[in-house]
Amino acid sequence: MVVPALTIGFGIPIEYAIGASIISTIATSSASASAYVRDGITNLRIGMFLEIASVLGSIVGVIATLYFVRSGLSWTIFIVFGLLLFFSAYNVVQNARLERGGESRVNTKPNMIAERLHLMGEYEDRSLHVTIRYVAAHVPVGFGIIFFAGLLSGLLGVGGGTLKVLGMDTIMRLPFKVSTTTSNFMIGVTATASTGILYASGYINVLLAAPVALGVVIGSLAGAKILVRSKPAAIRVVFILVMLAFGAEMIFRGFSL
Repeated sequence: MVVPALTIGFGIPIEYAIGASIISTIATSSASASAYVRDGITNLRIGMFLEIASVLGSIVGVIATLYFVRSGLSWTIFIVFGLLLFFSAYNVVQNARLERGGESRVNTKPNMIAERLHLMGEYEDRSLHVTIRYVAAHVPVGFGIIFFAGLLSGLLGVGGGTLKVLGMDTIMRLPFKVSTTTSNFMIGVTATASTGILYASGYINVLLAAPVALGVVIGSLAGAKILVRSKPAAIRVVFILVMLAFGAEMIFRGFSL
């Protein structure tokens, strides 16, 4: 949300918006990750395993960002960002349709890779009053999706959380709340990997990043309290509406440039 808000609402150049977003991403993850871990929803083992792919992708992505900005091709970042948001909304809609059709999206069947790496777990869903058990599915494909999410994190300054959630929820078939909270835990580490490169290149303005990070931390603490008591369907509706609105505006800005 930070990059579209800064570029659309305040006219900040996208390279500096990306730098501020990266800093706020670290702050967000640090502020709310502990709450999710305490509630037993975040799967730390799955998160650290997938972090290998995410960090590698982040380094590649931030190098690509520097190339686009210095080559006068920053408009491509706007368009890629908008397309990513549309793609995110589409996938969430598809998952909701499958759930309404009676198909469970959570995998519980053991598989060799997940068992060997212990990529499984359970948590207590307060809104449904049940214990949800799950096993990660399609681990190699999910690992590749997370690498791409890390690449977008470095390229767009988004933390890659959107694609991380889709990779874990859609591909690896983890529960939606586990996907969102584990993604939140991961994005701070992913963002840290690319922060040094952006700072050395002069695209992190501390006077801009500090108030943005403060606002995001306050919002994330409130969000952490709301999430554990919310139903997945309600979370998806908000997610879809925001993605569509920001996606359309980012694409429009890209073509305008």
